[in-house]
Amino acid sequence: MNIQQFLAHHSLIANPFVEEDAQTDQVFKEYCLRETFHPAWEKIYGNPVDPSTSIVFGEKGSGKTAIRLQMFEHLLLHNSEHPSNRVFVVEYVDFNPFLDHFWETLPSRRRKPDRLLSEWRLWDHADAILSLGVTQLVDRILGQSSAKADESFHVDLKSLDHHQARDLLLLAACYDRSTKDTYKGRWNRLRRKLRFHTWKRRWDLALCFLVPVIVLTIIFSQGWEAGLRALNTPWPYVAIGIGVLPRTFRMAKSYLKARKIAKHLRTIPTQRSALGQLLLHFSASELDGQPLPNKDRTDDRFELLRKLQGVLQSLQFPGIVILVDRIDEPHLINGRADLMKAFLWPLLDNKLLKHPGIGFKLLLPIELEDFLDREERDFFQRARLDKQNMIPSLEWTGEALYDVASARVRACAREGTEPMLRDWFEEGMSEARLVKAFRDLRVPRHLFKFMYRLLIEHGNAYTDESPAWKIRSELFDSVLAVYLRDQEQVDRGLRAG
Repeated sequence: MNIQQFLAHHSLIANPFVEEDAQTDQVFKEYCLRETFHPAWEKIYGNPVDPSTSIVFGEKGSGKTAIRLQMFEHLLLHNSEHPSNRVFVVEYVDFNPFLDHFWETLPSRRRKPDRLLSEWRLWDHADAILSLGVTQLVDRILGQSSAKADESFHVDLKSLDHHQARDLLLLAACYDRSTKDTYKGRWNRLRRKLRFHTWKRRWDLALCFLVPVIVLTIIFSQGWEAGLRALNTPWPYVAIGIGVLPRTFRMAKSYLKARKIAKHLRTIPTQRSALGQLLLHFSASELDGQPLPNKDRTDDRFELLRKLQGVLQSLQFPGIVILVDRIDEPHLINGRADLMKAFLWPLLDNKLLKHPGIGFKLLLPIELEDFLDREERDFFQRARLDKQNMIPSLEWTGEALYDVASARVRACAREGTEPMLRDWFEEGMSEARLVKAFRDLRVPRHLFKFMYRLLIEHGNAYTDESPAWKIRSELFDSVLAVYLRDQEQVDRGLRAG
């Protein structure tokens, strides 16, 4: 019996349980994204007007990625409804580029994953987040982003004062890492957009051209022969040297700054020479006292983060939300709990997690929650997890899973119909029985896998000529028993999931 026959009989146009991953689940994206929530949704999401941090631990398939996608969607909706009080969203989910560059910066003897990640620090996380945020902001200002978030991204660059324009250009010089344009070309486009004129800061470059012209004019004003004799004396060359000295000195300072920045930006690639040239666009007074990522410490990063916040606030983005997910996926971590801990733990710092105007949404594997019981007092004093809206386990009740399954069935319904999940089963299968069975499945992914397997087994039990429109309770129980046994073996590491 074809499964589509069964689904069509129950007024469905698609199988609600085909996909298991929220990233590729079209039923979820099109129908459930704004309507089907975990019971803890409100605590996790919080209030976009005043972003707060949430830390969620959940096993594979519990819906962490689905929650991240829902938060992203609802923050975009908030932005469209509140154009003067928007939230700037940064998705910190692809860690491979940052870890790969970090790996390249360390000596070969320290490149084993365990030694490598033991060197990862809070400022490395801050640099990665700043790079994502600044690159995203510049993309959108220059109209080079195709992200959905652009629909709510309209800015008036005239709202930025001179100091904020300088801050954004400094941030872009250090952190903008886009492949859509050349590094210098993109920065100069941004400078022109901001109307940040730099010709007044190039007086020393003008001297490099003016002084030789003046010197040559003077020595040849006495005649050709007198000029040639003067060229055999040291004074023309001394004068020209004095003329180019300010430029040479400033170039040396800029390139030294660029070298130090490149050394201490361990998570993102830096073009030292190009960065040095960009720093020449700023006067000494504009750079003096400004924070730069040129030291291994967090204080400068917090200052740079505040600079970004100031720019965004003037652009009507007073809040920032940073979504953290898929921490088990980088190839250097490869799902190992101890490596996940080494990578994540520096981020668990109350000073950052409770930074005013910023909310972190950390969606973490359940394996990491076990490490909390082994930590000492110093860790908890630094992390202050009691202040972070922590959910130790993203659990689902049988009732909640039943609601999820029912919502997906309705989402795939033929227009004008309202099918019910309960109608798939013979009379002896009560809602209470389904709820009890779903409770044993624990998480949405197991529910979807089980329901898909159940549909397959039901279809295989009948022919197209003699179909059956109700799933027998005996088949339900046997498929459930086999699935739970298989899943237990997966949990124990005896077979692949």
